[in-house]
Amino acid sequence: MGDGAYEKMNIQWFPGHMTKAQRQIEQDLKLVDAVCELLDARIPRSSRNPDIDRLAGDKPRLLILNRIDLADPAVTMRWRRFFEEQGRAVLETDARSGKGVKDFVPAVRRLLKDKLADYEAKGQAGRPLRVMILGIPNVGKSTFINKVAGRKAAVAGDKPGVTRGKQWISIDRGLDLLDTPGILWPKFESQEVGEMLAITNAIKADVLDKETLGANFMLRLRQYYPRALEERYKFSPDPAANGFELLEEAAKKRGFLVSRGEYDLLRMANTLLGEYHDGKLGRLSLEQPDEGSVGKGE
Repeated sequence: MGDGAYEKMNIQWFPGHMTKAQRQIEQDLKLVDAVCELLDARIPRSSRNPDIDRLAGDKPRLLILNRIDLADPAVTMRWRRFFEEQGRAVLETDARSGKGVKDFVPAVRRLLKDKLADYEAKGQAGRPLRVMILGIPNVGKSTFINKVAGRKAAVAGDKPGVTRGKQWISIDRGLDLLDTPGILWPKFESQEVGEMLAITNAIKADVLDKETLGANFMLRLRQYYPRALEERYKFSPDPAANGFELLEEAAKKRGFLVSRGEYDLLRMANTLLGEYHDGKLGRLSLEQPDEGSVGKGE
């Protein structure tokens, strides 16, 4: 098969605690003035919970494109424009370094200026605004909250779903944040969403077939970032090759030999995903606002 078509994968991901967390979020939404969605700037579409529009209703919303240090700046700019055209307020941050985080409180106050004016008119000027922070597991939510609060306010962990229970965090200047457990949705709307979440480490890649994931990722890289493949793996991707052939070519260049003439595709897939995760392939975005996601894996 040399047409570069994406391989199908069977994805199962139905953790029970996610359903419970979703119910809790529905209850807690009644307590807040606004909702802030933390998205991974590399995959803004796949890292959004598709239920959030229904859940949040007409609450004011702020979209936070986090991890901008790992995303392609030109693509992030286009995403920002895309969301703003939909009438959403957008903030770009890198929670790890703290970039953009200082603009969070002013952005919330702008978002809720009518509510603030209302409080003032009622003689409740000191009343704090209450904002819910939502995000899928491993999107950097706890790190973001810690940076905003200026202290270790939330339990951060590198394991999906480590943040538990309901936590109110009081921020200076009359703002209370409600942290929520990171939730995924009960089923992925497409294979592609599952792939994006696995490649960026929002879910453990072990739930998928690693070689197929690596092969499909190779196709995405060839389509949008061939230079990254050339620079990192020292080969120019053949436009007619399928994903496994590209993976094998990279394994050859790395010398990942299993036996005479047979290359270790699993090791290469793990290496590819690990190096992307560590930023060694450069600042790459996997979804574009105007073309659907990079490639099609439905």
